[in-house]
Amino acid sequence: MHLHELVESLNIYKTDADERLENVDVKNIEMDSRKVENNSLFVCIKGTQVDGHQFVKDAEENGACAIVAEDTVDTTLPVIYVPSTVKALAVLADRFYGTPSKSLNIVGITGTNGKTTTTYLLDGIFKENNQNTAIIGTIDMKIGDKTYPLNNTTPDSLFLHKHLHLMKEQGVDTVIMEASSHALHQGRVHGVQFDTVVFTNLTQDHLDYHLNMNDYAYAKSLLFAQLGNDYTQNKIAVINADDHYSEVMSKASPFPFIPYGLTDDAYIKAKNLDLQADSTSFEVLTPNEQFKVESRLTGKFNIYNILAAISVAYQYRISSEIIQKALRNINGVPGRLENVDVGQPYSVIVDYAHTPDSLENVLQTLNEIKENRIITVVGCGGDRDRSKRPKMADASIKYSQLSLFTSDNPRTEDPKHILKDMTGHLKGDEFKVIIDRKEAIKEAIWTAKEGDIILIAGKGHETYQEVNGARHHFDDREIAKTYIEERMKESQST
Repeated sequence: MHLHELVESLNIYKTDADERLENVDVKNIEMDSRKVENNSLFVCIKGTQVDGHQFVKDAEENGACAIVAEDTVDTTLPVIYVPSTVKALAVLADRFYGTPSKSLNIVGITGTNGKTTTTYLLDGIFKENNQNTAIIGTIDMKIGDKTYPLNNTTPDSLFLHKHLHLMKEQGVDTVIMEASSHALHQGRVHGVQFDTVVFTNLTQDHLDYHLNMNDYAYAKSLLFAQLGNDYTQNKIAVINADDHYSEVMSKASPFPFIPYGLTDDAYIKAKNLDLQADSTSFEVLTPNEQFKVESRLTGKFNIYNILAAISVAYQYRISSEIIQKALRNINGVPGRLENVDVGQPYSVIVDYAHTPDSLENVLQTLNEIKENRIITVVGCGGDRDRSKRPKMADASIKYSQLSLFTSDNPRTEDPKHILKDMTGHLKGDEFKVIIDRKEAIKEAIWTAKEGDIILIAGKGHETYQEVNGARHHFDDREIAKTYIEERMKESQST
C-alpha cells in the first residue's frame, strides 16, 4: 500500500515528507525496531519501559521506509508527526489490513470480574447457533478450535487488526473480545468497530494505574463511547443494572442499552434462583418470554455472567431453546472454580480470584457448599495496586478457617514486602505466611482433612510465575495434583 493512501486518515500536525509520500510503498507496519524489514513503516510507541523514538536509527538500518512519531527524531527517512502514535498505530493498522472489524460481528466485554466467563458462555451460545467464532481474552486467543497464547488481556492494536483480518480470512463471522481498562485507556482498541459492548461490574483493581475508582470507571466507559465511532448500523450496550457504576456506562453510550440483573429495574432478569454445589438453575424473564436455564457453573456471581451472555444472545435474536442447550453443555472456564480431583477425600479448587470482590464472591459460594473447613491459599501481585492487599487478606480471613498467605506474581517487588502489606494489620492464629507458593500449596494439602475445601486463589489458568522480569513455569493445578498424589501414596504405604 502506498504511504500517502495509508496516512491520509491520520491527524497529522507536521511532516517533512509531503513530496516523498507518494513514492513510498509500505509492505508492513512495525512498532518493534527488531522486527523491521525492508519497506516497513515504523511507528514510535512510548511504552512504560521503552520509548520507540530511541530506536529510529535501528529501524532505519533494518530497512524502514518511513517513520511515524510524536517527538522530533533524527533520521533521513520521511517522518510523519502525530499527536498520539498509539492512536495513529490503530488507525494505520485498521486501514492496512482492510478495516476487518467492519465486516465482523464484534462483541466487546469489559468489567473487573466476569469478562472471561461471559466470553466463554457467549462463545458456546454462538457456536450452538452455528456461528463461526473467535475469542480474544485473558486466557488466550481462539480461532475456531485453535488456541494461541496472549501476553495481555487485550493485545496492542497492530496485533489486533492483523488477527481480525486473519479471522475474517478464515471464515470467522463473530468475535468476542475482552477489553481491559488499560487497553481502553491506552487506545489499543481504537479503530475497532464494536457491534455490542457489555459491562459486567466494577470493583477495586488496577488502582496502581488509575488515579481512583472514578478514573477506573471512566476508562471502562470508553468502550461504550466507542460505539459512536460508526453510526452505519444498529448497536447496543448490555449493562449490569445492579452495579453501582452502571449509570456511568449507560451515559457514555450513544446507543440504547439493555440492563440485566436480579432487580426489577432489569430488562432481562433472573428469578427463582436454585444454587447447588455443582449447578445453577433459574428462570429468565425477558420482555417477550420466560424460560428456565440450567448451568454447571456455580455461585450467584455466575448468574450475572450467564445473564450478560443471554442479554447479548437476545440482541442477536438467538432462540431460548438454543440458549438453554448451550448453557447446559458448557462445562466451565479454565482456572475459574476449577476442581483438581484425583480421588482425595477433600476438595481442591483453583480460581483466578485476584481482587477483594472476586475472592469474597468465590469464598461465599464455597461457604454455601462446605462440609468442614475452608483453607485458602492466596497472595497479591507485585508492582500493582497496594491498597487492595489488606482487603484481600481480610476477605480470606473472614470466610476461611485457615488462610495461607503466599507469593503470587511478585514481579520486581520483594515478596516479603507484599505479604507485609497484606498481613501487617492481622492478629490471631488463623493464618500463616509462607513465601514460597509451592510450599503454601503443599501445606494446605497436607493440612486438609476429610470434607475440607482448599481454595488456591489468584492465578487460576496462568501457567507461569513472574519474578524479576522473567516468567517461570508454574501451574497451581499441576502443583496441587502432584502434592495430592504424593500424600495419597504415603497414606497408602502406611
